[in-house]
Amino acid sequence: MNIDEKKIRQKLLSLKVEIEALQDMTAENRKPVGLDQQSVGRLSRMDSLQVQAMDKAQQQARQRQIVRINAAIERLDLGDYGYCVTCDEPISNKRLELDPSTPLCVKCAR
Repeated sequence: MNIDEKKIRQKLLSLKVEIEALQDMTAENRKPVGLDQQSVGRLSRMDSLQVQAMDKAQQQARQRQIVRINAAIERLDLGDYGYCVTCDEPISNKRLELDPSTPLCVKCAR
């Protein structure tokens, strides 16, 4: 397999930093919504609850992506990067370019 490990590692680390920055920027949205309807209003509170729920779901997806990135970095360290974790066949370079943290080949991802 012909991959530039340094380039891949940098791409993974940059992606991780970007995701962590998003987490920090949206932390306020995940805080509990106050019950004081006099100051906010019922509809505004409902909107705030909806924003909170959506951001919590996005936060979970970001956490899963960070786990995938960390696993990909570990595979780089072990020399296993670029091979499917299920069947041990090479993952196509195009697939890795699209998502450098992907652990599966196309066949196993189906």
